[in-house]
Amino acid sequence: MLMHAVSGLVFVFLSVLSSSSSFEASCVDDIDSVETTVEPLPDSMLIFSKTAGFRHDSIPEGVACLRKIAAELGLSVVATEDSAVFNSKTLASCAVVVFLNTTGDVLDAAQEAAFESYIRGGGSWFGVHAAADTEYDWPFYGKLVGAYFKSHPAIQPADVRVEVANHPSTRMLPGLWRRTDEWYTYRLSPREGVTVLASLDEDSFTGGGMNGDHPIAWCHEFEGGRALYTGGGHTRESYVEPKFVAHLKGAVEWLIDFKPSSREEVDEVVVPEASPSE
Repeated sequence: MLMHAVSGLVFVFLSVLSSSSSFEASCVDDIDSVETTVEPLPDSMLIFSKTAGFRHDSIPEGVACLRKIAAELGLSVVATEDSAVFNSKTLASCAVVVFLNTTGDVLDAAQEAAFESYIRGGGSWFGVHAAADTEYDWPFYGKLVGAYFKSHPAIQPADVRVEVANHPSTRMLPGLWRRTDEWYTYRLSPREGVTVLASLDEDSFTGGGMNGDHPIAWCHEFEGGRALYTGGGHTRESYVEPKFVAHLKGAVEWLIDFKPSSREEVDEVVVPEASPSE
């Protein structure tokens, strides 16, 4: 009788142990499958917000805003700070790559090469605010963004003058648009190499620093692809400001050559985000 009881207890213990091991293995398998098999759907927006320098606290609001824009334009979404997504397979599915308040050196040499190939193959890049404070030692990127960050005064209102009124990113804006943000001064004016969409009236705020010619949003066709940069987007409030959100949406429309009847809303794809410290 005692031997039967002991045998029963051993059987129960082994069963529980086996079940626990199976559950643990199942959890590991689920994690592995998430990390290795999730790929962006065709026509994806890749929102990349990795920082190796200053980190903007408005990044979550920016990601949420861009997710909504992507859904409205029929794009799936990959939002991540994992630079490993910069490979030929992942980028091939991206209709547009957004650098959202990135800072510092965020890609290694192989990832840079993959991104260069993506642009030269007809890809599109959208830089928001601190995208100009990124990758100072990468000549291709410097030409893509058009101008690097130099400095900024305190957050304050300024008058934005729309220079191209019929562009998708500006057609909804007033000719003189007063708004509050952190206004970057750039090392050099990008004007000679790009189409300036909007500029700042330096008489309307303090600390302009560009001798009266202060582009703040611009675009260009670049080495087979398209690029658009906007200097707004430092503050959290920017991403719920109707005109600024419309400006962002119009920028994406131009970058993906959006046709209203060509896309339907799709579900987003979410990949694990790296820790902000990575």
